[in-house]
Amino acid sequence: MAKSKPKFDAVASITNELISIIDRGVLPWRKPWQVGGSAVPLRQNGEPYQGINNFLLTMRTMMAGYTSPYWMTLRQANELDAKIVKGSKSSVVVYYGTTERDRNKDAAEDEANDPKTIPFMKSYRVFNADQIEGLDVRFHPKPPELPDHPERKPIPHMQAFFEAIGATVSFSGREASYMAVLDKMYLPAIEHFENPLNFYSVWGHELAHWTKARHRLNRSYGDAKFGNTAYAREEIVAELCTVFLGQKLGFSAHTLEMNAAYLDNWVRVLRSDKRAIFKHAADAQKACDYLVAASEAGQGAKAA
Repeated sequence: MAKSKPKFDAVASITNELISIIDRGVLPWRKPWQVGGSAVPLRQNGEPYQGINNFLLTMRTMMAGYTSPYWMTLRQANELDAKIVKGSKSSVVVYYGTTERDRNKDAAEDEANDPKTIPFMKSYRVFNADQIEGLDVRFHPKPPELPDHPERKPIPHMQAFFEAIGATVSFSGREASYMAVLDKMYLPAIEHFENPLNFYSVWGHELAHWTKARHRLNRSYGDAKFGNTAYAREEIVAELCTVFLGQKLGFSAHTLEMNAAYLDNWVRVLRSDKRAIFKHAADAQKACDYLVAASEAGQGAKAA
């Protein structure tokens, strides 16, 4: 009797893909990009991807050198009378949903502790518009010219965004950190950054840590000490949050210290928990959304 083909494990596949990339010392999501006029990957209907799918497709766009921000399923391509280029490899993405619990099966359980729905995650495959023939020209928009920013000078819209959040920050020294006990950030002054985009990226990274406070998002992975797993998990969240913030504002993720130990922390977490990147991408999206809302509220109050 022939053995049945093992069920595809999307979680393990995505995690192993990421581990393989990091093992090569590559962080493709840190490269500046503006693909086809969009800073984020887009669904066929123009809706931007978020969370883990945003991160994955950003990474794959950079690695493959795609020039279109659009992604779609085989069925969606066929519905547009387009065809996948022969030999093209699809990209795995995921979606989350809930299903009704079988109440009869679980009747013996304590209903007070028994949710009516069960969350689930499924995977599906998409192709970039560059891998598809016969698409309308709108799926291949031309990228705009990126603006030049003066060295070591503030960038007005980024400065306004961060200042409006209202976090306490001291621009002193040469290192960047968030001190939870003081609920305060320390950053080098912008004059220390030849490229001002890196200044705002570092600011965004520390603000991501700022969101973990109990009176904000109350995010904790345990007693975080430099180099331990709890510390590494929080660093992954801060990195991904900076990616998402950068897509909105126009900078790439950047940290003052980028070394083998930083990459080893990622790999250690991913190897120990194949679902880690999914949880941390979701937490990073929450952190990004929190910062965007705080900035909008601050700017709104200033304008009133």
